Amino acid sequence: MNHDDAPILPFTGERFTPECVREIAYEHWHRYAFARPLAAGRRVLDAACGEGYGSALLATTACDVLGVDVADEAVAHARQRYGDIANLRFERGDATALDHLPDATFDLIVSFETLEHVQAQARMLDGFVRLLADDGLLLVSTPDKRTYSELTGEVNPYHVRELYRDEFEALLSARFPAYRLYGQKLLFQSALWALDGQGGGVDAATAHGERVEPGLDYAPLYYVAVCAKRPGALQGLPALSLFGDAGESVYADYRDEVRRNRAAAAHIAHLEAELARLKGETK
Repeated sequence: MNHDDAPILPFTGERFTPECVREIAYEHWHRYAFARPLAAGRRVLDAACGEGYGSALLATTACDVLGVDVADEAVAHARQRYGDIANLRFERGDATALDHLPDATFDLIVSFETLEHVQAQARMLDGFVRLLADDGLLLVSTPDKRTYSELTGEVNPYHVRELYRDEFEALLSARFPAYRLYGQKLLFQSALWALDGQGGGVDAATAHGERVEPGLDYAPLYYVAVCAKRPGALQGLPALSLFGDAGESVYADYRDEVRRNRAAAAHIAHLEAELARLKGETK
């Protein structure tokens, strides 16, 4: 099946759909792209899978994938659109109440942008602990309350309880002996990469006016945590993960906006000059 030709789940703002473009697409696809190599050969649970696009991506490397979502329409859509993938199945279920699933069933659990949608956050994470194999990984993401809401003044009507970083880490550290916390944010960057594929490590710098400091010195918009019952399970994780689309849709949109603004400014200047000329003639 060509999934691009499948029926589209309408975008309401509650859950991402792969027809969304630019910034929101980068954010959501990046999380699953980050998880994809970690899913290789593993039994995977995508809790609150939504439209199913991410579960389908993980299924390209995983042993098998179960996508669970509380919305009947999302599950029905996912089954119709991605039902031809042999190692992927979808079930209706509440991510905070997966009691019907056996202990230690999954080697990898992902639940992206779910935590802030539920009140029973502790219960959801407790369930993930029970379902996760001893050497497994949990990937969970959530927006930072300060940068996502307080600094922007925007309110997401679908968010029940947003978290500050210390609140998020408190939930994680109470349940997982080891975790690594990543910040996520779209950045305007100049990128240098070795064309011969050689070299290693990450070199980054952030300008503060004329002062240049090492590292990526930005306040994250989202956090992505990789959690484990055993510290050794976190070995091999990257220090930096980058994601983009070959068409550079965000940058292309930016360039189009600049062109439109410049054209509009030139037109306004022309009209102002013409108006000044006409006023001069009437004097």
